[in-house]
Amino acid sequence: MANLTSNFIGIKSPNPFWLASAPPTDKAYNVERAYEAGWGGVVWKTLGSEGPPIVNVSGPRYGAIWGADRRLLGLNNIELITDRPLQVNLDEIKMVKRKWRDRALVISLMVPCDEESWKDILARIEDTEADGVELNFGCPHGMAERGMGSAVGQVPEYIEMVTRWVKQYSRMPCIVKLTPNITSILPPAVAANRGGADAVSLINTIKSITNVDLDAFSPFPMIDGKGSHGGYCGPAVKPIALNMVAEIARHRETRGLPISGIGGVTTWRDAAEFMALGAGNVQVCTAAMTYGFKIVQEMISGLSEYLDAKDMALSDLIGRAVPNFVEWQDLNLNYVTKARIDPDLCISCGRCFAACEDTSHQAIAMSPDRVFTVKDEECVACNLCVDVCPVEQCITMVELPKGSVDPRTGRTVGDYANWTTHPNNPAVAAE
Repeated sequence: MANLTSNFIGIKSPNPFWLASAPPTDKAYNVERAYEAGWGGVVWKTLGSEGPPIVNVSGPRYGAIWGADRRLLGLNNIELITDRPLQVNLDEIKMVKRKWRDRALVISLMVPCDEESWKDILARIEDTEADGVELNFGCPHGMAERGMGSAVGQVPEYIEMVTRWVKQYSRMPCIVKLTPNITSILPPAVAANRGGADAVSLINTIKSITNVDLDAFSPFPMIDGKGSHGGYCGPAVKPIALNMVAEIARHRETRGLPISGIGGVTTWRDAAEFMALGAGNVQVCTAAMTYGFKIVQEMISGLSEYLDAKDMALSDLIGRAVPNFVEWQDLNLNYVTKARIDPDLCISCGRCFAACEDTSHQAIAMSPDRVFTVKDEECVACNLCVDVCPVEQCITMVELPKGSVDPRTGRTVGDYANWTTHPNNPAVAAE
């Protein structure tokens, strides 16, 4: 088994799989069950300052999006930060950390955006022996309306200011949790870096409405006939999260800033993709809420087997794909592929034909006896047929060798060195 021991910004854990700040990390009972199941660390559900009590709704807190087989694709939640007393949480954190020294325990924090509030909460948590703090600048519902959560995370100047306060008043490593509810993830990440953050974590949930009750005519989850926007998470947000993680990993002002990847991690492969794009570890929530804490055991064994098969260390995986994440104009326009259909695997369902004929380039032919073939002179290699085919590896994309002629364009493969000489480039066309 590959060594999965993780050292993320000086926080050690037996593996890189942490539970994200959420209902599964709300109290000692849950956290200890998670550790027993094998999780390397947890981020304790967000604590707030002592003041007016947090009151959560006593009705449905989650909305859901399902696939055709009712597999859960995404959750929308309207739950606020912890509604348990601050001191109760602090006492439990201290007890759990002393009992589980080898596991990571980070405290998520959210308080009003003023220096005294942050100074006070940091003093309160100082003796818990927790390994670090995570600043919740991401929550898009309930708390944002109070000037916290994503209301801070959308203003880079506030992110930098609060991060500086935390570094001034705390000995603990500081992770800044970023909101995806913003045009570009880079300004907040740059601000966190300038403020002295030891790492960033992302993404937090996406502001959303998952569905509408068409009898009551209210967004769901519905509380006494009314609904509100919530935070969206789960497998459906993974593509958004991967892009934002990679943008930070490759940007000149944030390159080298440690990243904790969050957003739809359900399998070891998801985790490996986040780490290949620059994440030093991953945090999980929806998968644990869907399948229970023991899902981490599959993640651990799967990632170990993958690393063994590749003869790689965990550290070799982190950031491995970042150099290959480029802008569109840096893609190789000499590379030409065509779709190929394996007749032995084809089940003659016709999905590829319908998709291509109706919505794409009419590049698939269907014989009277439903044998499907690709018309190279029409195929633009868009990959749609591969994506809609229900049989894995039935349709593949095959590269045309350099020097051959593309039947669609009549051009020799390799005619254009790069985008600067391609006729589609507006600068070239203007000449």
